[in-house]
Amino acid sequence: MVHEIVLLGDPVLRARAEPVAAFDDELRALVEDMFETMYHSEGIGLAANQVGILRQVLVVDIRDEQDPAAGRLTIVNPRIVAVTDELDRQSEGCLSIPGVEEVVERFRVVRIEGFDPHGEPVTVEAEALLSRTLQHEVDHLEGILFIDRLSPLKRRMLVQKWKKSRAEGSRTK
Repeated sequence: MVHEIVLLGDPVLRARAEPVAAFDDELRALVEDMFETMYHSEGIGLAANQVGILRQVLVVDIRDEQDPAAGRLTIVNPRIVAVTDELDRQSEGCLSIPGVEEVVERFRVVRIEGFDPHGEPVTVEAEALLSRTLQHEVDHLEGILFIDRLSPLKRRMLVQKWKKSRAEGSRTK
């Protein structure tokens, strides 16, 4: 089932998601719905709070043949447990703030631990796009948006641009 993506301004995006305790059919159904929603929205990552559910669940699918760890991935109760000193600056966007992008600095390589939808432990060593995507989604679960990683001026300009595009879009409907 495709869920509606929660947009900037909704308080659920600023709330911390709760850890998942039950690895049951309901969780697995949520994961499948999240993948379907992400694919429908043409995204590469999605956190549960972006569909209004405050549970620590993220899904990604970057489909990158250059990165063997890439592809369809679910992490429940994710924790970043190690990072490298090397930083990477790349453009990011967000399904919850459609139509805007900005360069964000993130760790180039991270190690994330968590669980799969069946409760089995998962450890992911990620670099490049997968690393960036996982950090972005873990931030969501903490109530942090990519715009929070920008200077106050850039953040203000981006939010104004987004609000203007939303207002113009509603006038044309």
